Amino acid sequence: MGENHSVNPPVPGAAPRAADALLAALAEIARAAAGTLEIREIFEKVSAIVGRVLPHDRLALGLLDEERTEVQIHALTGPPIDGLPDRIRLTPAELDRREWDYEIIGDIPAELPPDSPRRQIMSRDGIRSFLRVPIFFEGRWQLAGGLVFLSRTPHLYREEDVPAARFVADQVAILLAHQRLAEEERRGAAAREEAARLKARVERLTEELEARPGYGRIVADSDAWKDVMLQAAKVAPTDTTVLLLGESGTGKEVVARAIHRASPRSAGPFAALNCAALPDQLLESELFGYERGAFTGATSAKPGRLEQAAGGVLFLDEVGETTPAVQAKLLRVLEEREFQRLGGAKVLKADVRIVAATNRDLARAIARGEFREDLYYRLHVFEIRLPPLRERREDVLPLTEVFLAEVGPAIGRPVPGISREARELLLAYPWPGNVRELRNALERAAILCEGGLITAAHLPISVSRGEPGSGPVASGAVGPPPDFPPGGVDLEAVERSYVKGALEKSGGNKSRAARLLGLTRAQLYSRLEKYGL
Repeated sequence: MGENHSVNPPVPGAAPRAADALLAALAEIARAAAGTLEIREIFEKVSAIVGRVLPHDRLALGLLDEERTEVQIHALTGPPIDGLPDRIRLTPAELDRREWDYEIIGDIPAELPPDSPRRQIMSRDGIRSFLRVPIFFEGRWQLAGGLVFLSRTPHLYREEDVPAARFVADQVAILLAHQRLAEEERRGAAAREEAARLKARVERLTEELEARPGYGRIVADSDAWKDVMLQAAKVAPTDTTVLLLGESGTGKEVVARAIHRASPRSAGPFAALNCAALPDQLLESELFGYERGAFTGATSAKPGRLEQAAGGVLFLDEVGETTPAVQAKLLRVLEEREFQRLGGAKVLKADVRIVAATNRDLARAIARGEFREDLYYRLHVFEIRLPPLRERREDVLPLTEVFLAEVGPAIGRPVPGISREARELLLAYPWPGNVRELRNALERAAILCEGGLITAAHLPISVSRGEPGSGPVASGAVGPPPDFPPGGVDLEAVERSYVKGALEKSGGNKSRAARLLGLTRAQLYSRLEKYGL
C-alpha cells in the first residue's frame, strides 16, 4: 500500500466536491446495486455515477489475497490495459506498512521512480495522477484492499477529495460484504447438497450390501465403520487406486466389493486374489496368466486375473506378501497399464482398477527392503484404514444377529438366540481375529447348542475366558514340558494340532498362521499338504 504523498499546489479554480452531490451519488449507487450481488456487473455504472463528484478516467478495485501478500485487480473500468497482470505482488515496504490512510500522486512521471511497475503500467495508459483510499470489512478492523481513482490529468486530486473517496469506498465495501456473504451461503448450500448426496450414496450402498449374505453383509452401527463407508463412497465414483489397511478379518474385501458396486465399473467383473495364499510362481501365473509351454504342465494358455477383471476391479489381498519380482511387474501395471503373460511376448493392456489390501506395516517392510517404495506410493493414492472389531464394539451384537441368521440355514436348524451372559462375553472379548473370528465362533456355538439357546458354555474356550491366546494356540513363551505318557508322544499328531490351531486362530490367513508357528510360508504349505489340511 502506498504512503501519503505531499499535496501539490491546487489547480486554479478547483473547488471541494459538493456534499449534496456526493449523497445523491451514493443513493444512486445503492439503487444500482439493489438488483445484483456481483459488484463487477455494475462497476462501470458506479464509475459513471461517482464521476460526477470525483472525475476520473478509470476506476480500479484491488483486493488483498488470503495471504495478504498480493493485490488482485477485482474490477477495472474501461478497455483492458496492456501488460496489466491479474495480481500485483506487494513490495517489502508495502508489506511492512500495516496501516495506511490514503495516497495521492499528482504527477506519476515526476513522483514515481522509472523502474516502478506502477509507473510503467499506468504510463502506458497515459495515467498522470491518482487517488487511492483503503477498503475495509467489518468496520475498520479488516483491510480488504483499495479503491483507486485514475486520471490522465496531472494534479487532479487534493486532500479535500479524500472524504468523498472514502464515502464511495465504504459503499463499495458494503457491496463487497453482501457479495461475500452471498458467496459463503452459496458455498455452504453446495457443501450441504454434496454432503446430502454423499450420505444418500452411503445409505444406498449400505442397504444394497446388507442384502448380501456372508462376509459381504455390511453392519455399520459404529461411527468408526460409518467413516470407512463414507470414505469408500467418496472414492468409489473415481478410478483411483485404493489401499485398504487393517488387521486380518476386518472386512477389507467387503469394502473392496462396496467400492466396486458403487463405481462406474460396477457392470464389469470383480476379481479377487489372495497374494499370501499362493507360492510365488503360482501367484505370478494366477495374476498375469501364462502361455502354453511357459512352464511344466502349461499345456494351454490361460488368462490371469488382470484379464479376467478387464473393465472392472481387481482386489489384491495381502499385497504386502508379494515377492520383489511380482512387485516389479505390478508396478508396471500401475504405471504403464500394461503387462505380459508368463512365457509370452505380447504386451496386453490392463483395463482394471486396483484395490489392494494388507495387514502389514508397509513402512517397516520398505525399511527392511521387503517392499518397493515406488510401488507403495502407487498403491497408496487413497488409503482407508479399517478399524479392528475391538474398536467398534457397537457392531458386535448386530453382527452376531446377522451371522446367526445366516448360520441357521447352513447347519439345517435355526438358532433361537443367545443368552445374556454369552452376549456379555462377546462384548468383553477383544476379537484378535476380528469379524472372521466372530463368525467362526458363532457357527461353532450354533452347532454345539443343538437348536437351543447359545450360552457361554457353547462359545470357544478363548472367548469364554475373555482373553486372546487362551485357546488351543496360546501366544507367549513356551512353558515347561508336560509329563510324558507311558506310551510316548505322537509328535506328528501334536504338530498337526498346532498347525490346525494356528489356522483357526488366524481365521484361515496362512501368512499369519505361519508367523504364529514360527514357520516360513513354504514350510507351512508343506505341512498343510502333509497333514491334509
